Parts: sequence; C-alpha cells; structure tokens
Amino acid sequence: MEEKKVIGRCEFAEFPNLKIGALKAKVDTGAYTSSIHCSSIIKVDDHLVRCIFLDKSYPEYTGKEFEFKILKEVMVKSSNGYAEKRFMIRTAIMLLGEEYVIDLTLTHRDDMKYGALIGRKFLHGKFVVDVDRKYQSIQE
Repeated sequence: MEEKKVIGRCEFAEFPNLKIGALKAKVDTGAYTSSIHCSSIIKVDDHLVRCIFLDKSYPEYTGKEFEFKILKEVMVKSSNGYAEKRFMIRTAIMLLGEEYVIDLTLTHRDDMKYGALIGRKFLHGKFVVDVDRKYQSIQE
C-alpha cells in the first residue's frame, strides 16, 4: 500500500481539463463530495451538462463553456443545512504534483472564499490532512 501524502487545510489545485490553472481549494474532511464553483450550469439533456467554471472575480476565470457527461445527480446538504441537487462530473485534478481523477459537483460558490472544495471521498486512501499546514505544494 502506498504511503499517504500529507495535505494542508487549503491547497492549490489544478484542473488540467478545465484550463483554469492553479486554484485555491479548501480541504474539508466534513464534506463527503468535492465541488467547484460555476457561474453557469445548464442541463443540456439527460446525459450532458454545460457549465462555465468560476466567475469574473477570479483571476483564473476564462469564460469558456465546457460540456461534460453527467456522472449522476446528487443531493448535497451544505454546512448551512440547505439541501441542493447538483450535477456530478468526473475530471482530472493535479494536487501536490500528481494527477488524480476526481468527481466534482457543480455549484454556485460565489459566496465562498475558495473556488473549489475537496471532500473526504476524494481524500480517502490518498491523503492525511494536517490542519496546521496549508499550500504544501509551495513548500515542496
């Protein structure tokens, strides 16, 4: 079994297929799923979703539209207690210099400090979270 990498409470995550560069992401062991901020989310049909990642307040924002196969639709209960139906997609993430596959839910996170949230489903078996650390990729 591979040794787990130590990850901090927030990290720079790159999403190579989304062409948005390094994005500050919150690592949240209290969240089951991972999510990313979209300024536009449109269901094209039963199998496809079209979205624009981030919004103009992010330097990484490109305004480019993407289409993804809908992996599934899930109900996600946020920290404020509200449940929201979200589309889940599968894409690549670069974290601490390695590429992984991640399932992301698409949501409007414009009121959040971080454009992406990395949940425990993705972290399981790969990472240990040290809450005293952050941005480990800069320190390597």
